[in-house]
Amino acid sequence: MSDWALAHEWADLVAHLIELAGVGVIALGAVVSALAALAQLLGRRPWPQIYTDLRANLGRFILLGLELLVGADIISTITAPLTFQSVGLLAAIVAIRTFLSLSLETEIEGRWPWRRGGVKDGAAADG
Repeated sequence: MSDWALAHEWADLVAHLIELAGVGVIALGAVVSALAALAQLLGRRPWPQIYTDLRANLGRFILLGLELLVGADIISTITAPLTFQSVGLLAAIVAIRTFLSLSLETEIEGRWPWRRGGVKDGAAADG
């Protein structure tokens, strides 16, 4: 077995492990978010607050899982023989997942990601 084939097998294994981690983070996030919402419900918090927190918590876990999945796709693609088709497929996957990430982050934060550092709660940020 050549060094390249061995390196490709290792990279493929790493990519699969990262994919599993991404799926695991999303699944764990669903459970943790649901448990947190249940605890808030038992603590008699108002439903609109529970719902908002549930969506934000779940969204954060999904964002992290998506980042891991994008990383796994990049590793898989760059270790395989590069063709226009494989690079195009990677570009499409990254574009879709980036759009999903931006959408989720905007939904969680309530503002565009690039507007995060400038203004907080209507007042100029320090520094």
